[in-house]
Amino acid sequence: MKTILKNIVLFISSSLFSSAGATQVLVGQTIPDFEMIGTDGAPYSKDTLEGNYFVIAFFPKAFTGG
Repeated sequence: MKTILKNIVLFISSSLFSSAGATQVLVGQTIPDFEMIGTDGAPYSKDTLEGNYFVIAFFPKAFTGG
């Protein structure tokens, strides 16, 4: 389960908020629809996570030379 949540956090943070011109994220803001395949091969989406708690973490310049 930890691996799934880690992958979800990485996917969302890297794909949705990677551009410099992204709008500010607000507490309680609804996330956009998304779909991804977890490392366990199972599909995950906004709908499959509904009703569960999860965290979106931001790591500026993570894995970059900057």
